[in-house]
Amino acid sequence: MTAAVRAKGAPKTNIDRFLTFIKVVLISVIVIGLLAFIAQQLAPGNPFAEWTHDGQEAQRLSWPQYRGLLVTGISQGAMYGLIALGYSMVYGVLGFINFAHGEVFMVGAFTGFIMANKLDEAGWWEGGMFIPAIVLTIVVCTLVSTATAVIMERVAYRPLRGSPRLIPLITSIGISFFIQNAVVLLFGPGAKGYPSNPDWLEESIPGIGIEVKKLLVIFVAAISMAGLWYFVERTKTGKAMRAVAEDKEIASLMGIDVDKTIVTTFAVGGAMAGIAGILWGILFRSVIATTGFLPGIKAFTAAVVGGVGNLGGAMAGGVSLGSAEALGPLMLLEPLGVKGVSQLSDAVSFTALILVLLIKPTGLFGERLSSEDRA
Repeated sequence: MTAAVRAKGAPKTNIDRFLTFIKVVLISVIVIGLLAFIAQQLAPGNPFAEWTHDGQEAQRLSWPQYRGLLVTGISQGAMYGLIALGYSMVYGVLGFINFAHGEVFMVGAFTGFIMANKLDEAGWWEGGMFIPAIVLTIVVCTLVSTATAVIMERVAYRPLRGSPRLIPLITSIGISFFIQNAVVLLFGPGAKGYPSNPDWLEESIPGIGIEVKKLLVIFVAAISMAGLWYFVERTKTGKAMRAVAEDKEIASLMGIDVDKTIVTTFAVGGAMAGIAGILWGILFRSVIATTGFLPGIKAFTAAVVGGVGNLGGAMAGGVSLGSAEALGPLMLLEPLGVKGVSQLSDAVSFTALILVLLIKPTGLFGERLSSEDRA
């Protein structure tokens, strides 16, 4: 990417001016929206609020509402971050985006659907047996998604290892459609529902007002991220992965098995996607064959926002994106009088991506690329 950056002092083109205009417009909308939101919170009947709301007094966003939206955003963002880790790890090692990774997440969600219903039939999805049941489900989802990612690497990507990057990129799109249609063939096109969660999981914690299931999602995602950090930074295999990501040829000369390390990278990314899949099922209790598409795209967006190849950046990008998706419509668009803001969360997410790329193309925390990619 650095080779594509315009040299300092080069004359600006019309494209540069257009991008600058877009940047100014987006920043202006954010600033005006935030100022209007603050004014609306202080005085719902202020002239600007009445003008944007057709002469009616605007409504304040109460602290419980704000807290609920923030927790919702963090819980969804944590899932985006877990999926984004797979994108970042594969890109860091192989230098291409695996667009089939969203389907690895979907396979984990479907595995959770099967496990949850079987355990519910056995009477485990309730009462005191729920905790061991959910732990068992997470383990099985992780194993199935890991196996899916490893088979994907072995069958589809390894034969294309020396090909131009566009070829495995197109292949990944083909794999994505193949897995989606295979799931439709096995389970049908309709939505599949998870069994009802235990009552205590749906309840809010007294004094805090946050649903237990959202805290569970955040807790499991945090533990998973901490485990991944320890694996990558402190274990021999993790050091091998970082060495291969830096330079494959030199890593091979130092005795590192590059093929094995790449398989491990896919496996670890698949495991994170599998955990995200069961968390998605617990949070939304529904899954279809295309469940992995939009979360996968958003997770890729999170990886870019945080900095491609940067694992911490991927998780931070996911949480940031989820928070912007939850809070942005009500804090930026609703004060400006935009109608139907609840339907515009996706627009806020991808607008955030555009703004980050315009202001800091390497992501919020910077890219971590191999020597070949930096050249």
